[in-house]
Amino acid sequence: MATRTDAPTRREQILKEAARLFAERGFHGVGVDEIGAAVGISGPGLYRHFPGKDAMLAELLVGISGQLLTGAKQRLKEVDGAAPEVVLDSLLEGHIDFALDDRPLITLHDRELDRLRDSDRKLVRQLQRQYVELWVGVVRALYPDLAEPAVRSAVHSVFGLLNSTPHLARPGSLPGRATTAALLHRMARGAFAAAGSD
Repeated sequence: MATRTDAPTRREQILKEAARLFAERGFHGVGVDEIGAAVGISGPGLYRHFPGKDAMLAELLVGISGQLLTGAKQRLKEVDGAAPEVVLDSLLEGHIDFALDDRPLITLHDRELDRLRDSDRKLVRQLQRQYVELWVGVVRALYPDLAEPAVRSAVHSVFGLLNSTPHLARPGSLPGRATTAALLHRMARGAFAAAGSD
């Protein structure tokens, strides 16, 4: 989801590989030696960056929730004053980027969220609630006659659609990133339109 063009730091490399490995084999199916080997350092060398696997998992899951929220707030600032359709399209573009570019984190969240310490899990949930509320406000502006519970349900349903990307197909077998992004965008807009037509 990052838009930086400079090389990732060692810490970022470790997190990326940890996310990939945890998503492929599960948190308990991966050792620190394997994560270290994936980034070219010894397993014990990882401890210079993280106290352990639990810390990596927490940083991954808390981190992506925070990034989604921060990114959505930034998008809302950039389109401030625009028509509600434009604002919703901007939020959709940001979430679709996440859904296509960070597929291992979606899998990781689905499988491993319960492994976080209570405080980290609560923080993830808090960030996610704030993210949902941003969307609810935007969708309500676009469909003012739709009751708030229905809007909230529609937002969660669209997240379910977009976050299904790890289950769509193996990487490389989708019709291409731009085509897939456009399809997801149309489907999400269609879901909101259907909810708003009741």
